[in-house]
Amino acid sequence: MNNALIYIDPDNAHASLELTGVLDRMYGPDTYTVYGLYIGENAPDGASGGDRFLDGAVDGILRVPDETVSPYDAAGVAACIAELHDTYRFTAVLFLATTFGRSTAPRTAMRLHTGLVADVTEIRHDGDRIHLVRPAFSGRMLAAVVCRGGGPIMLTVRQNTFVHDGSRRRKTETITAAPHNLRPPRLRLVKRRTKDESYDIRESDVLVSGGGGVMRNFDDLETLASHLHAMVSASRRVVDSGKAPRYIQVGQSGKTVSPRLYIAVGISGSIQHIVGLKNAEYIIAVNTDRTAPICSRADIVVEGDARTFIPRLVERIKRNGTVPPEPHDTTEPTPTDHGGDA
Repeated sequence: MNNALIYIDPDNAHASLELTGVLDRMYGPDTYTVYGLYIGENAPDGASGGDRFLDGAVDGILRVPDETVSPYDAAGVAACIAELHDTYRFTAVLFLATTFGRSTAPRTAMRLHTGLVADVTEIRHDGDRIHLVRPAFSGRMLAAVVCRGGGPIMLTVRQNTFVHDGSRRRKTETITAAPHNLRPPRLRLVKRRTKDESYDIRESDVLVSGGGGVMRNFDDLETLASHLHAMVSASRRVVDSGKAPRYIQVGQSGKTVSPRLYIAVGISGSIQHIVGLKNAEYIIAVNTDRTAPICSRADIVVEGDARTFIPRLVERIKRNGTVPPEPHDTTEPTPTDHGGDA
C-alpha cells in the first residue's frame, strides 16, 4: 500500500486538495493512503469549520502546532516532513508549485536524499514505472522523468493542472503530530497585507485570450470579454512584448487555467501555451492559419481575421439579446416619452 503526503499550503488550502488527483493518476484511486499536513491551529485558507473541509478528501490530517514550526519557514517545514517520514515512510510527497512550495520542496528532497521533479503536468505509466511529465526548454518540448531508487517520489504541481473530483469519500482521522528534533522557528509572521491585485484568470469560467495575431488590437478583447462576462488573458508573446501584464499570462511560465470556455484569438498554440489550458472544457480557436497547433486542440475553429471576428461576434451577441440590459429610468413614462404615438 502506497503512503503519500500532501502539504496543505495555508494560503491555497483548497487548491492543495487537487494533489489527490495526481495520486489517483500515479497509483489508482483505491491503492494509496494519503495524509494532509498543515501547520497551525486555525483552519487554513480562512475556511470555517476547522478541518471539516478536508473530511473525506484525505485519510489523515497531520496537524503540527505553529509554535513548533512556522508555516512560513521553508527550512522548518522541510525538517518537519523529514521527521514525519521516519514514522510514516511516505512513498510520495507532493507540493503545490507556489512560491512557498517551490522553496520548500528542494529542501525536503535534500533531507530525504531523493530527487525532485518540478511543475509536473501529466502522469504516464510504462508497466510498473511512473513517468512524471514536465515541460522543458521553456516549454518547447516535454520531458518524461522516471524516478529510481528507494526514496519517496517528490514533485511540485501547478494549480489547476489536475482535478480532485471528490468522488471517493475517505474516513478522515485528525492526528496531532509533534516532531521532537526541530529547532525553534526562525521566522515569524509580523504583518500580513493583502495584495491589491484581485484579477485572477484562474477564477473565470470564460476566458478570451489573445496571442501574436491580435497584438495590435489586443484592447479589442476587453470589449468581447465584457459581453461574455469573461476575463482577458494572453500568450507569452503578448506579455513579453509589453502589451499585457504577466499575471494574465496562460502557459507553462504563466498560469494554468481550467475555464468552461476558452476563446483563443490569434494564438498559434505552442506546447508551452497548451500546457496552461489542458483542463479547459471547450476551446474555440480564431486564426488565419487553420494548421496552427491550437486548431488541432480546439472544438471549433474559426478561420479568419480577429479584426473581423470580434466586432461581428459582439454584434451577434447584442442582436440575440444575451447582453444584460443597460440600467434604465424606473419613473413612470409621460406621453412625450413615446412621441404621443403609444
